[in-house]
Amino acid sequence: MPTFRRQFLKRILSGTPLAGLALAPAQAAAQAGAHPGLGGLPSGLGQLFLARDGRRRRSSSWDRSGRNADRVGVEPGQTAVIADISGAGVIRHIWITIADDEPDYLRRLVLRAFWDGETSPSIETPVGDFFGVGHARVSNYWSLPLNMVTGGGAQAGNRAAMNCFFPMPFARSARLTVENQGKQPVRSLYYYVDYEEYRALPDNALRFHAQWRRSNPTPSSIDLGAGKQDFAKTNELVNLDGKGNYVILEAAGRGHYVGCVLSVDHINPIPNFGWFGEGDDMIFIDGEEMPSLIGTGTEDYFCAAWGYPGGHNSMPYHGVSLAGPTEGPAPYSGKWTMFRFHIEDPVMFTRSIKVTIEHGHANVHASDYSSVAYWYQTEPHATFPVLLPVEARLPIPERDSYRGYWRSF
Repeated sequence: MPTFRRQFLKRILSGTPLAGLALAPAQAAAQAGAHPGLGGLPSGLGQLFLARDGRRRRSSSWDRSGRNADRVGVEPGQTAVIADISGAGVIRHIWITIADDEPDYLRRLVLRAFWDGETSPSIETPVGDFFGVGHARVSNYWSLPLNMVTGGGAQAGNRAAMNCFFPMPFARSARLTVENQGKQPVRSLYYYVDYEEYRALPDNALRFHAQWRRSNPTPSSIDLGAGKQDFAKTNELVNLDGKGNYVILEAAGRGHYVGCVLSVDHINPIPNFGWFGEGDDMIFIDGEEMPSLIGTGTEDYFCAAWGYPGGHNSMPYHGVSLAGPTEGPAPYSGKWTMFRFHIEDPVMFTRSIKVTIEHGHANVHASDYSSVAYWYQTEPHATFPVLLPVEARLPIPERDSYRGYWRSF
């Protein structure tokens, strides 16, 4: 082979992760910056053939008597501990399914996680929203990190299998709980928490966080019910600094934002224009007064276009897990949930981050917005906003939702 070709290939291979695959696994891991306690290169389909260290473990609701009652009940006001782990490791998978007769139980039950003995949770969110569908609903959908599996009678009964594949590292301990803030007992809580034990974590391992928020209604910048507004007039409004935007996340420290689930109940449309979008995403990094990341519209941030013409859809990193109508007499009415995960394109920050989105162009809509933000960061994290009480978390009843939708027309 000519000398120049050998030099060219050497430069190419030395600058890519593929270079390490030609080496022994341990050497490849060292060059890739992996930690020996994590079993070499990161897990994934492309690295399944490489030897790994560590030990697989599981915390589950299996029946300790050996019979088939593989579940636990949770009385009102009680908290079930679904994992209590000592040592270093990474949670790789969480599976939960629930039988609960109380309406809107998926907003009444709260999932929390505590890493390394912290007293302030790094995860605090209603169970249903955490797994990717808002409004205390279930829906059959999939994405790379989250999914729900339901249909038929299970969906009619608002039951689903819920899965999470976000990796969640911890250096000394991990504790996951489900609190029943409802008025009725949870008849059956089934769960798996699958994790790997390691000797230690690398020093640069960030901790996983998830936080739920809601604004119902979002503060409108204009009165759409005055009968003098239309789409053309609202388009003349200006919002450059994002001060009235819906806030998905505010965090302090070093880390990266990896996505969100956003739920909307559209109760305040522009007259004769039902679409709830046009609101731009605006992300402020490291204390910026003006956002450095500015989008072009709600559905654009969620990687779609033209007002979600396909309605419900599932893709690896984005989609609509719960959809209302897109056509007919009440387009974009009712309850919607959409998701966007920054798996291939995390948004890094060194001191702080603020992730926001307009609720309609220039924040014209006074609708029900709620969200879960997902991110990794150094500890300690900033104290979360106080979780809203149960009654302030419940979805808007359907009749009230449609009454609100038509009020602007």
